[in-house]
Amino acid sequence: MKTKLTVVLIIILSIVITGCDTEDDNQDINRNIITYEFPEAKQQVLETFGAIAQSIKDGDMDKLISFHAYGPKFTEFKNGQPRNGDVANEAHERSVFGAVTEVVRFAADDLQIAVYGEVANLTFHSDFHLKFGDDLVIVNDQITLLFVNTSDGWKMVHEHHAPLSND
Repeated sequence: MKTKLTVVLIIILSIVITGCDTEDDNQDINRNIITYEFPEAKQQVLETFGAIAQSIKDGDMDKLISFHAYGPKFTEFKNGQPRNGDVANEAHERSVFGAVTEVVRFAADDLQIAVYGEVANLTFHSDFHLKFGDDLVIVNDQITLLFVNTSDGWKMVHEHHAPLSND
C-alpha cells in the first residue's frame, strides 16, 4: 500500500512539474513572439508590400486584389467612417486605384514592420502623389496594414487609413 501511494504521489508530482515547465515555456514563447524580429518573415512582408506598390504603379487591379485575404473577417477603416468589409474594400480599391493614370510618387515614410509569428503589422506615413487624368491628388495618411501568413504568402486582412496631421 505504501509503495502504491509513493508511486501515485510521484506521478502526480511529475504531472505538476511538467505543467509548470509548459507554463514557463509558454511564457518564453510569448516573450519571444513580442521581442524576436522574425527577419525572414519581415523581409517577405516587405517584398509583399513592394509587390502591392508595383501592382498599383502598373495599374494591375487583379494583382492588387490578390494580396487581400477577403472573407468575413476582413475589415477596413478609412476617412473616419464606420468599418467596412471585403466587398466594400475591393470595390474601393478597384475604383480608386483603377482610375489612377500615373503614379508620380509612392513613398511609405517611417515604415515599420512588426512580425508576431504568422501575423504581421506594417505601418507607415503615405506620401502618394497620384494623377487622375490632369488632376494630381496627394495622399498623406497614417496607414496600418495587417497581414496573415497563408499558404499563398502574406495576405492583408485589415487596413486602417487615417489622415496624417501636419502638426
